[in-house]
Amino acid sequence: MKVALVYDRVNKIGGAERVLVSLHELFPDAPLFTAVYDPKGAPWAHIFTVKPSFLQVIPFARKNHEFFPWLTPLAFWLFDFSSFYLVISVTSAEAKNIRTKPETVHLCYCLTPTRYLWSGFDAYAHTKRIASFFLKVWAPLLRRLDIRAAKRPDSYIAISNHVKKRIEKYYNRSVDVVIYPPVETDRFFPKKKIKKGDYYLFVSRLVGYKRADIVIHACQKLHVPLIVIGSGKEITQLKKNASSTIQFIDTYLTDDKLARYYQNCRAFLFAGDEDFGIVAAEAQSAGAPVIAYKNSGVGEIVVDGVTGVLFDEQSVEGLIGAIQKFETLHILPSACIKQAEKFRSSRFQKEIAAYIHKRINQV
Repeated sequence: MKVALVYDRVNKIGGAERVLVSLHELFPDAPLFTAVYDPKGAPWAHIFTVKPSFLQVIPFARKNHEFFPWLTPLAFWLFDFSSFYLVISVTSAEAKNIRTKPETVHLCYCLTPTRYLWSGFDAYAHTKRIASFFLKVWAPLLRRLDIRAAKRPDSYIAISNHVKKRIEKYYNRSVDVVIYPPVETDRFFPKKKIKKGDYYLFVSRLVGYKRADIVIHACQKLHVPLIVIGSGKEITQLKKNASSTIQFIDTYLTDDKLARYYQNCRAFLFAGDEDFGIVAAEAQSAGAPVIAYKNSGVGEIVVDGVTGVLFDEQSVEGLIGAIQKFETLHILPSACIKQAEKFRSSRFQKEIAAYIHKRINQV
């Protein structure tokens, strides 16, 4: 069976990229089609035969895709998949725009409906960047095109029940199954007894919808130390507003080094409306409690009061209340580790392979 993988853009490292690596283990010969490819920003992709679109010849496009929202759907539309029997698009944006013939099965592993047009529109449109101006102007047209593109996949797989509801709301499409993304629990499992430090931890790309600002401000008000691991377009402003109790680590960390930060933190904090939250599952795998916004994919990872604390109000005050509640609890690292095992990589591969087998036999 000839298989192709499709992803929005190959220019960074994050949770979605771990999905692609896991799919590569199932389909090692499958090429990876994408809008743009930046080898330096995505060293994980060297295992693939990467096939970028015509946007690749525009150097500016490789790291600034937000300036090309009208061209990126076309870039995917022009790819030819006539020689493939199965195409799996992994997408939170435009990759679902691909065209396939009736004899080709297109499965969409949906990370979320196009974030900058739907659930994350306000965060993207109300920044002070030039791209946000164009987004507000083009949004009505782009939404119509996105809804049209959402009809192209033969079926949808959602990464969480949270995303399943978004797909049904924005695209009016049913979701066949929810399959949680793979978490490399073996990489973050404690190799020795955990010695908790006095710091809280936040790990993420530093972009608006991740709400690092809430985490930083809450820790500053409580006068507790916080370590922020990650980089992104928000980092300059976040550093500018941070006090001396906030430490930023914006260099690349190996999984071993990251695991030590997880294992030794007092708790992992997250205030964003996350699609799933692989970093939260990694933290649990390392034995760390997680304090997170309830109305989020992370709410499907954390057992409130057992492996962490979930809070209802996405605000500084909401997080402060959750941290204060956490300080009254006794959460066992063993409970966190056991919970994380539900999301291990082998489970993902087993579930995705079983679904593909079932779906192919229906054709």
